[in-house]
Amino acid sequence: MTESGATIIDGKAIAAAERERIAEQTAELAAKGVVPGLAAVLVGDDPASHVYVGQKERMCERAGMRSFGARLPATITQADLEAEIIRLNDDPAVSGVIVQMPLPPHLDPVRAQEQVDPIKDVDGLHPDNAGRLLRGDPRFVPATPLGCQVLLRSARIPINGARVVIIGRSQLVGRPLAMLLSARGDDANATVTMCHTRTRDLADHTRAADIVVVATGVPRTLTGDMVKPGATVIDVGVNRRDDGKLEGDVDFDGVAQVAGAITPVPGGVGPMTVAMLLHNTLLAARLQAA
Repeated sequence: MTESGATIIDGKAIAAAERERIAEQTAELAAKGVVPGLAAVLVGDDPASHVYVGQKERMCERAGMRSFGARLPATITQADLEAEIIRLNDDPAVSGVIVQMPLPPHLDPVRAQEQVDPIKDVDGLHPDNAGRLLRGDPRFVPATPLGCQVLLRSARIPINGARVVIIGRSQLVGRPLAMLLSARGDDANATVTMCHTRTRDLADHTRAADIVVVATGVPRTLTGDMVKPGATVIDVGVNRRDDGKLEGDVDFDGVAQVAGAITPVPGGVGPMTVAMLLHNTLLAARLQAA
């Protein structure tokens, strides 16, 4: 809890509990002869991407899963990248395939993602999986939106009937999260407004919300005067300041004076994203073994 009284939603602790659950279920599946495996396709030398993929691979191994790293040169052609993805699709030891973004500018990320077998698309970005989420029959939900939902559930934040504002309309976060929270079912049934850079009078929307999710990639997108007292704020952003420290898209100090609950950066949504990727990889292994 902050000095102002806002409850801190501890993503590290919730993610640790999720990883423990996943490890137990992975061990049970492995005892039946099925060991989940995740293949991360990493192209080029982007330092942040190498850090992210390395973290995912370590978490895989700690959960009892296999990790199959595919490191490819930045000069690779589109055809050769797609051939590598198809090879991983055909490998029975690989349960899930992710293509780490960003790709070098000469490569088409949409075409690459569409090569991933939908039953191995643990990022949930293939049109088949995106379409299933849209119609309310999800197979793989993208990890960050799923992590946001689990954070809300674990913190016992009511979603059913809540007014939710999502700032950001990306394919990775905003759009799938809107579908997820507005669907019928447990931890859903929300009334969702999706805002973006062209939204007029943004604060009018956010001040009416019970839950605000911010995923813009722009620091201080949400400030304290934009939040209804007692509202829950989920900060998806990760931005590096000039001094090297991380900050989110929310003015944490100002918003925490008003909000009832808030996620920190770091330690909020970030750990949940990796945990939900493991969740999807376990699900993929189960589906392929059925």
